[in-house]
Amino acid sequence: MPIFERSPAGVTLTLAGSAFIRGAKPLLASADKLVAMMRAAGQGQAGGLVLGHNTSLSAGNLRATVMSWQETYPEVDIECVEGERGALLAGLNTGEIDIAILMGATGHEGFRCEPLWSERLHVALPASHELAGREVVHWTDLRSERFILQAADPGPEIRDILLGRVSLSGATPHIRMNQSSRETILSVLGGNSMISIVCECATGVSYPDLVYRPVHGEQGPALTAYSAYWRESNVNPALRRLLRFIKSRYALTFDV
Repeated sequence: MPIFERSPAGVTLTLAGSAFIRGAKPLLASADKLVAMMRAAGQGQAGGLVLGHNTSLSAGNLRATVMSWQETYPEVDIECVEGERGALLAGLNTGEIDIAILMGATGHEGFRCEPLWSERLHVALPASHELAGREVVHWTDLRSERFILQAADPGPEIRDILLGRVSLSGATPHIRMNQSSRETILSVLGGNSMISIVCECATGVSYPDLVYRPVHGEQGPALTAYSAYWRESNVNPALRRLLRFIKSRYALTFDV
């Protein structure tokens, strides 16, 4: 059917042409939107990203990074997956996870590993504990204490730190590894005679009759490192943009 009519006076739309134009306008707008969306995805400004972690997201640098990223790139869906180190690295290997940010700085063959930041360790105490009134607790103050840690990540790494620090003062700490979750352990700690050691990222959640106090050693605050792991073969543009975002935010020097 003719869409235009030509005459000495010019070109005009036919009735069919008017209907065609009305139908074409939203199609063109959708096409423009699709092109813009695909361009944004190709630049890492849209699409999706899966981030694995083995520590809490209630406080600390990881939470601040995720919140700031979501505010800066709201079109990028970021999914956070908490799990054991082994499971997260397996997810990296299969492509189900784009990047894992884990406590510690241990390299793993096949993955790019870069140090990110350090955070303070805290002791979680019942509010009635004699050390709860102090602003800072030293490793030497904990020599006779009984500890309870989660058996899952990052409990084993915290246990190793605890054994190394407290043993230096000539004591062998009593440590119980519990199969319960971090939240369950902390929620009942207030009425317990035991204490726990947690990363700074876990101190954003309050529990009844429980307080957190930073732990210090001879050189100052006790710190634990965090590192990022990813596969160089991962072609997700959002991953590269996140790495640049983290690099700029924390003034890091690794190459992307």
